[in-house]
Amino acid sequence: MTRGAAARAVELTKIYGQGEARVTALAGVTVSFHAGELTAIMGPSGSGKSTLMHCVAGLDTASSGKSWIGDTELSALSDDALTILRRDRVGFVFQAFNLLPTLTAIENIVLPLDLAGRKPDPAHADAIIDAIGLRDRLHHRPGQLSGGQQQRVACARALITKPDVIFADEPTGALDSRSSAELLSLLRRSVDELRQTVVMVTHDPAAAAYADRVLFLADGQIVGELLKPDADSILDRMRDLEHRAVTV
Repeated sequence: MTRGAAARAVELTKIYGQGEARVTALAGVTVSFHAGELTAIMGPSGSGKSTLMHCVAGLDTASSGKSWIGDTELSALSDDALTILRRDRVGFVFQAFNLLPTLTAIENIVLPLDLAGRKPDPAHADAIIDAIGLRDRLHHRPGQLSGGQQQRVACARALITKPDVIFADEPTGALDSRSSAELLSLLRRSVDELRQTVVMVTHDPAAAAYADRVLFLADGQIVGELLKPDADSILDRMRDLEHRAVTV
């Protein structure tokens, strides 16, 4: 395993379609996501940012190249083994929340452990529940929670298994500005206090400013990065990328 990498990819390529319909979503991407950091992935629409995340997370299969979670190569796993890896070692937070409507908040949170036949670590579960600030709403179902509360439950579900890495795909896309700030603060705290690793795809410079590092994609390739970014520097870089996309 690459030292300090919670997840990584080497020469990752993803091609959709054939002939005139052929689209290269990833064009030989090599990248490492450092353990204990929040990395944001940004780029113009169609740049390949969500495809990269899905391939590294094992949600999609690359056309060529290799990816790892920790020291486990995903392409070497059977379908069953890949399912177990995603359940036990990877956390997911999606724009649509993906909570089960018939389960309470706490039942949704511990669902990955229930599926694995495991009990939650009481101290870890308490820390997560305190972090999401919803202790008085744990026995409410998703339909009784606001969008921001549902997304915090989804984040807690991603954290409960102490995963190698959490992948968040546009996690604030369906939230208002206040709920977005609460969710982003929770992801930031999960890195700083719970020592998690988070990889977040976002189009929002304000969201990316919570990250330790921002990677920029264009045309299926990594074209730059910013360390310890702020919203203004991210916005400037994005404007430059979008201008190039228009003028090419």
